[in-house]
Amino acid sequence: MNEKNKILVEATPHFIEAQSSPDKDRYVFAYTITITNVGAVPAKLLNRHWLITDSNGKIQEVKGSGVIGEQPYLKPGESFRYTSGAMIETPVGTMQGEYTMRSDEGDNFSADVPKFTLSIPRILH
Repeated sequence: MNEKNKILVEATPHFIEAQSSPDKDRYVFAYTITITNVGAVPAKLLNRHWLITDSNGKIQEVKGSGVIGEQPYLKPGESFRYTSGAMIETPVGTMQGEYTMRSDEGDNFSADVPKFTLSIPRILH
């Protein structure tokens, strides 16, 4: 990877019990994402691409422009944090994805979002 263009992505998921209906196979999760530019060149987040998988193997693919209606511009050392949500049909699932970024030098590159687990409390040990 080009060290000039390097983005660190961290995710913290939370189960939203009040919006979930386990009897209807509806499990709602919020997740907070922190995107940090650890490279040497400013970059703008252009697009997102998510794969949301439940424990039945059902995959939801989400693609779109920016995140939460924004296309954050990050100088080296800057971070952007946002919270969004996902709904799956099982108590446990995973999310992973990538952001398409564009550096000030005109390079497009991917910032990977490592796979993280969506789980209701007391399911996984």
